[in-house]
Amino acid sequence: MKNRGVPASQVTVVKYTLIGAIAVLGLVCLYYGSAFAPSLPRSDDDGVVADPFTGGLVRRPDLLDVSEDNEHNHHVPKSIPVCDMKFSELIPCLDRNLIYQLKIKVNMTLMEHYERHCPPPVRRFNCLIPPPIGYKIPIRWPESRDEVWKANIPHTHLAQEKSDQNWMVVNGDKINFPGGGTHFHDGADKYIIALAKMLKFPGDKLHNHGNIRNVLDVGCGVASFGAYLLPLDIIAMSLAPNDVHENQIQFALERGIPAALGVLGTKRLPYPSRSFELAHCSRCRIDWLQRDGILLLELDRLLRPGGYFVLSSPEAYANDPENRRIWNSMYDLLRRMCWRVVSKRDQTVIWAKPLSNSCYMKRARGALPTLCSSEDDPDATWNVPMKTCITPYSPKMHHEKGSGLAPWPQRLTAASPRLEELGITSQQFLEDTSVWNYRVGDYWKQMRSVLQRNSIRNVMDMNSNLGGFAAALKDKDMWVMNVAPVNASKKLSIIYDRGLIGTVHDWCEAFSTYPRTYDLLHASALLSEIEKNGCGAADLLIEMDRILRPGGFVIIRDKPWMINYVQKFKIALRWDGWFSEVGPRPDALSWEEERVLIIRKKPWTDWSVTM
Repeated sequence: MKNRGVPASQVTVVKYTLIGAIAVLGLVCLYYGSAFAPSLPRSDDDGVVADPFTGGLVRRPDLLDVSEDNEHNHHVPKSIPVCDMKFSELIPCLDRNLIYQLKIKVNMTLMEHYERHCPPPVRRFNCLIPPPIGYKIPIRWPESRDEVWKANIPHTHLAQEKSDQNWMVVNGDKINFPGGGTHFHDGADKYIIALAKMLKFPGDKLHNHGNIRNVLDVGCGVASFGAYLLPLDIIAMSLAPNDVHENQIQFALERGIPAALGVLGTKRLPYPSRSFELAHCSRCRIDWLQRDGILLLELDRLLRPGGYFVLSSPEAYANDPENRRIWNSMYDLLRRMCWRVVSKRDQTVIWAKPLSNSCYMKRARGALPTLCSSEDDPDATWNVPMKTCITPYSPKMHHEKGSGLAPWPQRLTAASPRLEELGITSQQFLEDTSVWNYRVGDYWKQMRSVLQRNSIRNVMDMNSNLGGFAAALKDKDMWVMNVAPVNASKKLSIIYDRGLIGTVHDWCEAFSTYPRTYDLLHASALLSEIEKNGCGAADLLIEMDRILRPGGFVIIRDKPWMINYVQKFKIALRWDGWFSEVGPRPDALSWEEERVLIIRKKPWTDWSVTM
């Protein structure tokens, strides 16, 4: 409709006047908005602001690199199904059903059926492992040493089978552990004192003023030997296979005792050379003479210079012809390995490994076992076959006649002589220790509103580096399984030299432990790195859920894009009970960008089983 009576020229003037007024108003708003609104980061501050938790300077989360997020734009499922209840104790790489289903050929005489056999990707259980019916939050340490909820591990066959040996006793809705064992019916504490007397250690204390710290207990049962070493500041790697006593390690871990599934079979144990001061076998039913003594030679690799091997078994004393033959053959083999008998009493004998190469060099030409080649790496352990040879000492260790380690607890913060082999200086080591003390302190401040007393006992550091995280927990009543990824396995030797324990692992595969093992998982610079190795972060998150107890905590320190991904994933994992995300204060180990996310897994409820 036309405007009658108004000239076209006037309409044009009015139109342009309005446009000009709008433009002026816009400039005024822009000016005042920039003056009073929160400022955008200038090019010289790169979006760095004060973190509300630490007080340090961090990058603002709303200014994350959008292009990086797009590059790592993973699919996040809305939910993850729950596995069938029959898989409540599933250990994917130690599942004997898998061996039968895939028709994997194993030599049962050599214990290959107890070694790791992982499912191919198409056979993975991409579901959440449910706990058994009636599961309860585990009894807290130190009470858990002596009792656990029967509902959490509903297996009582060991109590019946070992009723005369005081392994465990069913008592209503709990299972009690009197502290007995196959060889020490009257209690591990008395047995440990007896060993110290045999070695003539001061005060009948097996720790020997801190010089005995790391112990390997093979065929450990429910780990009562390791449990009663803890008050002496001795930490044992209690080791047993998932055999006919299949729940023994599960009981040990439920009790809060350091333990691991493993077997002396065909492959090296996943520990560095010279890691233990003492190895222990109490009627562990191991044929030490098989395959030219290859299992004893594996112990030789693991023992430190002058380390002890305690064997308690009928072969050490019995007079019947067969046991006497075994004893004589074992004595002859260990003599050729240059071990010497330190003490022998009743059913127990203690050998000691030599301090230097001197004895090896005095053996006759062609003596067996031979010395390992200089090309053999004694610290290579992941899927490496055992060798029938003796690992000699380096020229430096031969000259010093010992490991050169300080006694415990000084060794925890003392620079290991092996740092030099890794190209790490003492200053770098001390700086790493200092930084992790601050970091762990910040973690605990971040969690203090939800932490309950003694609610954390079993801890895993999934990318342990030099063990700084575990060392920072020294004053807390916890133990840490330090895990060195395969590409950083050399650093595990430093962890053992600090008096800590750990293992090598490839995080593209499931870990060798039962579901619901750990109260806290710490993953620093792990999830983003595993993606570089062609493995999926989603698979690892589901595996972390398997080994994490209901109500447990996960601490993830990683790049912002990975933290964003985990944040989106946590609902599908049912990890949304409580969480906190901060930008940590910069330190000597910081990346250019990193965030810290702490999440708590919800206590398990009656979710429907969907697989």
